[in-house]
Amino acid sequence: MTLAADGVAFEKAGLTYPFAARPELGQVIDVLPGLRWVRMKLPFQLAHINLWLLEDGEGWAIVDTGINNEETQQAWEQVFASALGGRPVTRVIVTHLHPDHVGLAGWLVERWDAPLYMSRTDYLLCRTLVMDTGREAPHEGVAFYRAAGFPDEALAKYKERFGGFGMGVFRLPQSFRSMQDGETLMIGGREWRLLVGRGHAPEHICLFCPALNVIISGDQILPRISSNVSVFPTEPEANPLQDWLDSCEHFRDLLPEDVLVLPAHNEPFRGAKKRLQDLIDGHEEGMARLRDLCMEPRRAVDVFPALFRARITASNYIMATGESIAHLNCLIARGAVRRERDEGGVAHYRSI
Repeated sequence: MTLAADGVAFEKAGLTYPFAARPELGQVIDVLPGLRWVRMKLPFQLAHINLWLLEDGEGWAIVDTGINNEETQQAWEQVFASALGGRPVTRVIVTHLHPDHVGLAGWLVERWDAPLYMSRTDYLLCRTLVMDTGREAPHEGVAFYRAAGFPDEALAKYKERFGGFGMGVFRLPQSFRSMQDGETLMIGGREWRLLVGRGHAPEHICLFCPALNVIISGDQILPRISSNVSVFPTEPEANPLQDWLDSCEHFRDLLPEDVLVLPAHNEPFRGAKKRLQDLIDGHEEGMARLRDLCMEPRRAVDVFPALFRARITASNYIMATGESIAHLNCLIARGAVRRERDEGGVAHYRSI
């Protein structure tokens, strides 16, 4: 099935969505000539991911892959049979290291004998995280979450889930082609400029085509949800939220007002500048609430109400904690909050 955008399908929160339909599993929608939208299921609360086909000479380039499971592989086979016109996959491009984006990259590379394109940092970190599969949770990780205020049952859940990253990732190829900020890829006779965003992932690649006025944004620009920005036990003093805010400002100032954004989740939209400013404002407002809440000392697990509207449950407790610490670390770097540890090593945060 191929359906093209026709004017304005709907508007919401100041953004314009030009598509009235979304592709069904195994089908595609034509976004523009030579650019097709694929949609795959995810076994998470966030239930779908958008993937993209770019006409590339004698074949098609794939941007992002879906998670590693049999259902997604079968859906890809349907796409290959119905939407490629008998032409091969020429390359597999991955925006960043998270399993819903990189999960089937290795399978697609093997299936089509095609090269993998990723940023160097995300490729190497993905390989490292996959190697945790089957290992016990490290002491540093347990200490990190205990310092955040995890009760014993939450620590047990962390230990149980540790190493699960690799379960969603097909084995990566042993070689890849590095993508770097500011480089240009020629795809289908068009120039696609590579733009790096940081915070959600270390080196997240977006693809911007000025000739088409289109950006494939991955998780860097989403229309209705905010990408998770977390601190992890491997780098407990990191400040990814400032990296994220700086990246949002950079993209806001760089992109045209009417650029068509092709995000990894939700629907394609126009209104990138407004959306990026809303994301910046949302985090700044969250940090302002956080400062008010921390007028009395708080643990990381105590500050969820300042940052999240949704109820935090066992399934998203680790993610919420990582994002809370990201906001707290940002405030520490700004000199607005200080951190002190009690005799048990638990961190308490107080506004200055």
